Amino acid sequence: MRLILNKENCYNLFFTFCVIIPFFNNYEISFLFWIFATLLTLKKNYSILFLRHLSFFILIFLLSIIVSFFFKNKLYFIIRDITYLLKPILGLLLGYQFYRDKLVKNPFSFLLNAGIIMAAVHLLMVGYGVFLQGATSVAKIREYGGYFNDYEVYTLIILIFHRNFEIELSKRRLYIYLSILALSGFFYLARTNFIQFFILFFAMKGWLIISKKSLTILASLTLFSIISYAAIYQYNPKRNGDSINEFLYKVKLIPLEAFATKINRSDWKDFNDHYRSYENIRTIEQLTHNKTIFFGEGVGSQVNLKQKVLLGDMYLKRISILHNGYMTVLLKSGLIGLIILIGSISFFFKKFSFYNEVDKNINLLFLGTGVFLLISYWVFMGFYNLLDSKTLLIGFLFAYKSKLKTAN
Repeated sequence: MRLILNKENCYNLFFTFCVIIPFFNNYEISFLFWIFATLLTLKKNYSILFLRHLSFFILIFLLSIIVSFFFKNKLYFIIRDITYLLKPILGLLLGYQFYRDKLVKNPFSFLLNAGIIMAAVHLLMVGYGVFLQGATSVAKIREYGGYFNDYEVYTLIILIFHRNFEIELSKRRLYIYLSILALSGFFYLARTNFIQFFILFFAMKGWLIISKKSLTILASLTLFSIISYAAIYQYNPKRNGDSINEFLYKVKLIPLEAFATKINRSDWKDFNDHYRSYENIRTIEQLTHNKTIFFGEGVGSQVNLKQKVLLGDMYLKRISILHNGYMTVLLKSGLIGLIILIGSISFFFKKFSFYNEVDKNINLLFLGTGVFLLISYWVFMGFYNLLDSKTLLIGFLFAYKSKLKTAN
């Protein structure tokens, strides 16, 4: 397959680079590049629907800034938080601005190409870790290849339902793309991505729309999940066993990892297994003690963990960004900000109008996005995750919906 570097393909490569750059875990560089790309792609007009969704994140950002004037937070952390809270705003804007009629002939192929390239890069990184560095455990494979990728899961779903999105592919190319995306998605070994896949798949099948059929299917799947979890729990996988045991152990932790209410800080195993819950507990305790739970403590605020914890490559006692997106927003902008964030999620549950079958399928994808974000914000920060680029895809789809509306 020969790559022809015409204007459209160059534009697609530019978008692909914007999608991939956060994956390499240098937020300063990706933030600056996203600002540059946003300024380079500015539009004159934005749809009301898009601006309404964007306004949720702007309000959280402004509220966090205003609240910070009542606290003496350190300048470094204020600036850092400002860049973090701008991430979903920049991502949605950039994605929206990338859709242009003259440069994007097939919108979903445009999105798919970025996912394929990202998946290929990920597989190369996994191959390097496994075959050249001898990585065999789940932790080591993820260390080399990356911990999750929501964008790839979206493109895998788009590929599976390619006819719904009017993507024309030969069988040979379809199978190659499916193999690349599915294999890459599997090797993230991320529980959240597996959950994301099934949620979006159910959404595209129409099973998230309440009906007798959907309720029967969801009830059956819920029962199957409970039985499967019970079997894993009974099997009692080892924490430091082989790769399969290691992954099953993480599955076993799902109900308690982020929902535990009592944690023994002196027990390393208990503390490590339920650390996400510990962050949440300390955030609530701090805001309650300081009587700041209603408005939060603004940009630059930090949670005191009461002990040093190894996070990444540093031991930290105070953290400004948590694993939990709800708690992070609560810390910065209080219950008001949290209500606004929940509003941004419920926005996807509204009954959007549609103008053709493709638009109808975008609505289904939006519905699945809303359900997934309920989980994603709790586990991986949702739209605020520094390594994620799914906001570009969502913003792009808002722009395409606007185009479909004006064309009808």
